[in-house]
Amino acid sequence: MAHINFKNTATYPKLKQHFEQLAKTSLKDLFAQDSKRFDKFSIRFEDILVDYSKNFITQEIFDLFLDFAKELKLKEQIDNMFSGEKINETENRAVLHTALRNLSNKPIYFEGRDVMPDVKMVLKQIKNTSQTIRNGNWKGFTGKRITDIVNIGIGGSDLGSKMVTQALTPYHQEGLKVHFIANIDSSEIHQCLKPLNPKTTLFIICSKSFTTQETIVNAQTARSWFLKEAQDTEHIKQHFIAISTNKTAVAEFGISEQNRLGFWDWVGGRYSLWSAVGLSIACAIGFENFEQLLKGAYAMDTHFHTTSFDKNAPVIMAFLGFCYSEFFNADAQAILPYNQYLQHFPAFLQQLDMESNGKQCDRNGKRVDYLTGSIIWGAAGTNGQHAFYQLIHQGTKFIPCDFIAPATSHNPICEHHDILLANFFAQPEALMNGKTRKQVKTELKNQGKSDEYINKIAPFKVFEGNTPTNSLLLKKITPYTLGSLVALYEHKVFVQGLMWNIFSFDQWGVELGKELAKEILPKLKNNDLISSHDSSTNALINAYKEMKKD
Repeated sequence: MAHINFKNTATYPKLKQHFEQLAKTSLKDLFAQDSKRFDKFSIRFEDILVDYSKNFITQEIFDLFLDFAKELKLKEQIDNMFSGEKINETENRAVLHTALRNLSNKPIYFEGRDVMPDVKMVLKQIKNTSQTIRNGNWKGFTGKRITDIVNIGIGGSDLGSKMVTQALTPYHQEGLKVHFIANIDSSEIHQCLKPLNPKTTLFIICSKSFTTQETIVNAQTARSWFLKEAQDTEHIKQHFIAISTNKTAVAEFGISEQNRLGFWDWVGGRYSLWSAVGLSIACAIGFENFEQLLKGAYAMDTHFHTTSFDKNAPVIMAFLGFCYSEFFNADAQAILPYNQYLQHFPAFLQQLDMESNGKQCDRNGKRVDYLTGSIIWGAAGTNGQHAFYQLIHQGTKFIPCDFIAPATSHNPICEHHDILLANFFAQPEALMNGKTRKQVKTELKNQGKSDEYINKIAPFKVFEGNTPTNSLLLKKITPYTLGSLVALYEHKVFVQGLMWNIFSFDQWGVELGKELAKEILPKLKNNDLISSHDSSTNALINAYKEMKKD
């Protein structure tokens, strides 16, 4: 299929014209003109309500969006992903993470072979392993049951599993804790292992190649820590599991083949929580709940693949993000979950979105002349309100925001949740409506302030508003709804990449720094002065050596 530049479509200049006109109005005016905006511009998908009515969208633009999607052949491109075509062209790989949660009886073919028997086999391994650990039948080398699991990975082998495990804390089994180590900084593994008992600790090493530097160095440190107590390398078999395709390296580490779970080239790292990498999730919440996570994602896959674009949540959210980048020069998006269990969700989406769509050339290999990708950031509400919301409300940057909250709390204490949700509803309203100077002056006058004070302070209390938001209200954070939510954002990121005409499933940008680090590392092991880099890098390395010596 030919790769289409959106600027060459017949619809693009029409969209541009409409958005130029829309920029002269306000979101508040759009609601004043049409009281039924919520009915027109919201989607109810099972237990998730997606309200996108507080966006710069009109019926005319919505109709143009549908034409735009046809011109870009979005439907055909989405079909290509689900059918196992190698849409990751630069790495010559298919993109089939959706097969990992395909709970129908339909086969999914890759290179003429149905992948589902292999997927089901690994799912069975996840089930058997997690159940054995959770029911206490997996014993350590002294015969004691496992009390702590340490997942060692980085990037996709860490972020997704950590986010889901934290998000589903209410489903954890008492007496079994799951920890995550990713950073090569020794402080993280030191702090993690310090309170643990080697006799009752199980390590899950997640590395497809089993050569990822950070993961393997951390794994070797964990191995040494364990053997200091266990003495005999034979005991490694009872305390280490590998999620990897590298049988040889796993065996050399001392992990038995029966404790190795594999996955496939068509599973990208940032989509791997659905694979054997999700073993730590299944151990934390139980396989039945892990299966519900898959079911929720499968339901969203079905919605995404089969629903017309006028009611397709991931596609509509992708279009809005595309338009803010292209027509409003938005280079950032805030992800604001009003749920403490979702505190790692913004960091998870950082990798999903920024590693996918932070690209400088299009699918034809040409340098793009438009913005791609978004700077994804955020924090759990209401904490963020007392930190960075000042910039969103009164700063000079245009930052669209996604607000996410559950209607039901797992911990209904006093009026905590009502207060939390009051803020969840209030912030998008404030970002849309703002507060005019006239309103500010009236308020201050009613407070009995002098005209001199009012004229002085009024400019500082004005809120321009007109910031677009999506509000995603979930009935409750459950394994099922979380699976749907994650899949929604996965597909949104993919479609946005299609609109930008970029490859969303490679990540060549992570390579250069790693290559240079490998070149520098040997130079740090002696006291020789370095002169082989630029003057700044030379000076930094030499200063490091001097400080280290002292």
